[in-house]
Amino acid sequence: MFKSPGDVLFSICGFPIYNYGITMAIACITGVSVAYLLFKKFNPDKNYSALWDISAYLVIAGIFGARLYYCLLNPVYYSQNPLEILNFREGGLSIHGGLIAGVITLILLSKKHKLPVWNVLDCFACGAALGQAIGRWGNFFNSEAYGFPTQLPWKLYIPPSSRLPEFMNFDYYHPAFLYESLLNLCIFGILCLILKKYANSHPGVTLFSYLILYSCVRLFVEHFRVDSAFDIWIFPIAQIVSLVLIILGIVGIIWLNKRHSSAS
Repeated sequence: MFKSPGDVLFSICGFPIYNYGITMAIACITGVSVAYLLFKKFNPDKNYSALWDISAYLVIAGIFGARLYYCLLNPVYYSQNPLEILNFREGGLSIHGGLIAGVITLILLSKKHKLPVWNVLDCFACGAALGQAIGRWGNFFNSEAYGFPTQLPWKLYIPPSSRLPEFMNFDYYHPAFLYESLLNLCIFGILCLILKKYANSHPGVTLFSYLILYSCVRLFVEHFRVDSAFDIWIFPIAQIVSLVLIILGIVGIIWLNKRHSSAS
């Protein structure tokens, strides 16, 4: 059984330090560090030191993109409480928003620093998968991203204050955050193998593989979740976006293969 120790790690002079924020910081640092090491390994002749400069802007853009996307999916609450949009410390980030902002930032800054864009995106795709595996534990501390009620041995206790009204009488739920965290860890391992094989011959394949693999995981996990941010008809927006990304990933790999065949 899982039970969150609470959202506050400790306080300094009455100022709370949140577990969510600490978890996200560890996730960002780990993801960026892994991306840097992988790029350095597979592109030793490039200006890999520039990735540290890029990473600072990437983290900022990713966090703001994730927050803005999340707020757009909860328009009623944030239109009534606009100042809460800036309240990052209590959570409320959407991975899809962070991915969109992150990819745009990487493309622009890679071109600015004259780095191979596809290679940079490939390495950061690996880092993103590992960072997401860690970052999902922030949802654990906040008692969010949980699934339907269950009595399985790995059930997650959700306090009444975090339960949806229709599930108020249930104590234990599927730990959807844990499912995604473990699957993201598997994705990280697979992507590292793909990068090792195709880093130089097919740059871009790792990125598109990440889009496909993570989107498949998200489709699976959303099947369990009861607290999806926003639905279109009966479908969670996360599933719709995931389907779009799967198609984009497949089309991208086909396009890269055709381009590689034409160049051969």
